[in-house]
Amino acid sequence: MGFGSYDESEQERQQSNDDEDVEGVSAHEHEHEGTVNVESDVSTDALVERLGEIKNEE
Repeated sequence: MGFGSYDESEQERQQSNDDEDVEGVSAHEHEHEGTVNVESDVSTDALVERLGEIKNEE
């Protein structure tokens, strides 16, 4: 096969091999319910100012 060639038989083999090796994964396996609270001694204005500094550094 040359560069950019397409062989459907290769695609079919790949799909059949993938189907055999894959185990199912639940999309909800790692869901958690709850809240997150962050406490900080830094004011919102100071954080926004620091964010601006970081963006200017880039």
